[in-house]
Amino acid sequence: MKKYQVAIIGTNIGAKHFEDFQKVSERFNVHTLCGLTREAIDKILQSNTETKVSLNFDDVLKVKEIDIIDICLPPHLHFSACKKAMKAGKHVICEKPLVSSLKEVDELEKISKETGKVIFPVFQYRYGLGFSKLKALIKSGLAGKPLVASLETHWNRGKDYYSKPWRGTWEGEQGGAILSHSIHIHDLISMILGPVSNVFAKLSTRVNDIEVEDCAALSIEMENGTLVTSSITLGAANDTSRLRFCFEGLTAESAASPEKPYSPAEDEWTFLPRTPITQSKIEDVLSKVKQGKSWYAGMFEEIANKLNGLPSDEVTLVDARNSLEFVTAVYASSRQNRTIEIPIDKKNKLYNSWLPN
Repeated sequence: MKKYQVAIIGTNIGAKHFEDFQKVSERFNVHTLCGLTREAIDKILQSNTETKVSLNFDDVLKVKEIDIIDICLPPHLHFSACKKAMKAGKHVICEKPLVSSLKEVDELEKISKETGKVIFPVFQYRYGLGFSKLKALIKSGLAGKPLVASLETHWNRGKDYYSKPWRGTWEGEQGGAILSHSIHIHDLISMILGPVSNVFAKLSTRVNDIEVEDCAALSIEMENGTLVTSSITLGAANDTSRLRFCFEGLTAESAASPEKPYSPAEDEWTFLPRTPITQSKIEDVLSKVKQGKSWYAGMFEEIANKLNGLPSDEVTLVDARNSLEFVTAVYASSRQNRTIEIPIDKKNKLYNSWLPN
């Protein structure tokens, strides 16, 4: 199998990407790390002398041996960076949110088809033992029909977090807690329960002196009829993420451990039976689930599988579009104070941008 050469663009979340690429070093090599300052890059590389250093994105795109551009830039730069990378003949990995409108994601899909280059959006929360177990129970038939689910994204973000000038602004961050913080947990409900049918959203800015929202309460209906509630705040005492799914055959719940707020798939999960399902039947299925790589490393491994033509479970451009369509519906619902149906029609004015006028 081919070993892919990667250039990471950005040194904030890019540091986490660099760390997890080392966990799949048999399939990827970080050829170049590109950032604004040599100091920021050296802090990540430390004693690593094999990875090249660049302070210029355009120079990186000219390097023929680089296969993949991994974009870890602020959100408002994602669209232009993805376009330039694909047109330079590179596959793309891009942090969330992929872009800032449904119009932009549709344009990226067009460029991807024209260039033959693949975009891999980042939703690393999908990968870990907890979700592998839940998916195995659903596949076994023990879970049965999904009934309701509840989500909590209760994190703590204050002045230090918003000290970066682009954060907390519509121009720089392109949105608030819906876009930057709870986007992962909302992707997970679609991964487990399928497409969203409609949403009613209340958004508010109650914690920080910022332009965008930092609290939200959502009522969501899935296409299969499952009812979901989502509670979001950036004013909690600590960071916790909790998911609870009630199926007709069992209830599945993450522990909401403060040690693992950003990796719920790696958290402790409980799976409790509902008559006539028994705990022994659940344990029999779970005993066959193998521990794989999680978080970014798990995501990167599926990307390598896809590029090598192997069976894969990578995040797709369709997944990113579904996520951004949900975000668009949430902002529309909050501003119009009504339930918004999905899909969002191209005639909808928020198709071009959900940013306020």
